[in-house]
Amino acid sequence: DVVLISRTMAKLEVVAQEIKEMHQVNTKVIAADFTTTDIYDNIRKELSDLDIGVLVNNVGLCNPYPEKFLSIPDHNKVYRDMVQCNVVGVLAMCQVVLPGMCERRRGLIVNVGSMSSEMPFPMFTVYAATKAFVSKFSMDLASEYKKQGIKVQCLTPGFVATKISMAREPSLLSPSPEKYVQCALKSVGFGGKTTGYFPHTLMVTGAHAMEFISSTFCYWLVTQFMDKFRTRELRERGIAVKT
Repeated sequence: DVVLISRTMAKLEVVAQEIKEMHQVNTKVIAADFTTTDIYDNIRKELSDLDIGVLVNNVGLCNPYPEKFLSIPDHNKVYRDMVQCNVVGVLAMCQVVLPGMCERRRGLIVNVGSMSSEMPFPMFTVYAATKAFVSKFSMDLASEYKKQGIKVQCLTPGFVATKISMAREPSLLSPSPEKYVQCALKSVGFGGKTTGYFPHTLMVTGAHAMEFISSTFCYWLVTQFMDKFRTRELRERGIAVKT
């Protein structure tokens, strides 16, 4: 059986029906906005009669394009929502399912982080910091609950080609969602942290090597890339580009 939790009930129901038709499994849906604080009692209640064996914390919120820390419109709200969703959401969902996993002495938690936490990522500063939390939290949680038979893994993917991604067309370094999931599933349960996709692992390794040689140059190079992407995005949105 599968439980889907997300903000929009209509979209959840469509996905649930697709899963049911393709895989002949029961699918439960729960509407919840992870930028709010009052959703977890209801989630806990909805899951109370289920034996949750696998939790995938895939909820996440990111700024829409690269931008300096104080230059994002309505940045106070954006950052509060981002921390609530990316940090508190992961913590709270683990608190919901871990007690049952401990009782059964088995379970798998997959927390989806980001490659942005593994390398310089200016102009996504708060987002990358929240994903660094996910990485650290996952690694230490895995150590704490290993003896109870519970595995905790952090996925740190790089760019995946979607309509809202920095990489819009599939390529070797930015696979389609289907390609990425196909590769990432092979790594589930193996290792505490992985990109889930070998070319992304090479990207992180290369960034680490470059940062070791010259951190200043590495940050400069990434900032130049982000500036170009920022300019493209702002022009497409009809927003004046300011330096």
